[in-house]
Amino acid sequence: MTDQIIMFISQLFNGLKIGSVYALVALGYTMVYGIIRLINFAHGDFIMVGAYVLMLTIPAIVAMGLPAWVAVIPAILVCVAVGVIVEKAAYKPVREKGNSMTALITAIAMSLLLENGSQAIFGADFQPSIAFGKLKLPGDTLLTIVIGLVIMVGLQLFVKFTRQGKAMRAVSEDKEAAVLMGINVNSTIALTFAIGSGLAAVASLMYCAAYPQVSPMMGAMLGLKAFVAAVLGGIGSIPGAMIGGLAIGLIESLTKAYIGTITAGIITSAFSDAIVFAILIIVLLVKPSGIMGKNEGEKV
Repeated sequence: MTDQIIMFISQLFNGLKIGSVYALVALGYTMVYGIIRLINFAHGDFIMVGAYVLMLTIPAIVAMGLPAWVAVIPAILVCVAVGVIVEKAAYKPVREKGNSMTALITAIAMSLLLENGSQAIFGADFQPSIAFGKLKLPGDTLLTIVIGLVIMVGLQLFVKFTRQGKAMRAVSEDKEAAVLMGINVNSTIALTFAIGSGLAAVASLMYCAAYPQVSPMMGAMLGLKAFVAAVLGGIGSIPGAMIGGLAIGLIESLTKAYIGTITAGIITSAFSDAIVFAILIIVLLVKPSGIMGKNEGEKV
């Protein structure tokens, strides 16, 4: 009984750790969707960009006598730059001249561009984990959970009480009215992408601390699971993104541990992934607005 309790608690912490990473990524999804109603499918690949920056900068950071986690600073800067460039170069022209379908296609195209571009530069294989071996975070499980909660609270306060946050809410409600109020809509949207991309860099730090390897495709599945988390929690809701991320992490961890044990290891991570995406279908059928989301009537 004692061993079973220890195993259960261990799986809970594992689920909360990876769930906090999903939550950080889901926050990026939900912020962008809340402002411009766009599912940024390239967002998961921003994590991959951050991971490669970490891989390249950690040795130099450590050589200067600094802790390896300081490499998150250049990772955030690069991810923010990539996010803003993607928004300005790809999404802004489509937003002004296209429609929701062309925006969706553009998002998928940007994801493929980032993945194939990284393959062309770094190769398609997993990179050695030597650099990430220096990325030691004391109490990384609790730290990941705490960071996720602190960021969620900080974002909620930012959106509710700061001038930029109020501008984001105004643009989300009515872009035309926001323009009449003197709000620079393009700058507000760019700031939203910058914040979301910066969160992806933080997520890449926490993910690489737990799983010390990087590949061009690492952000694809991670991004999709975070998207499921955002939908489950209620896409557009900051607390919902956190709740959805933690829920998906717990479900994934407990599924791998217990169903895999019962079936003598026949159940693999692929099955747990299938369960995660089955949850997406169920949520869309039962409560499309998610746990914390609100049903909104279609504007005509």
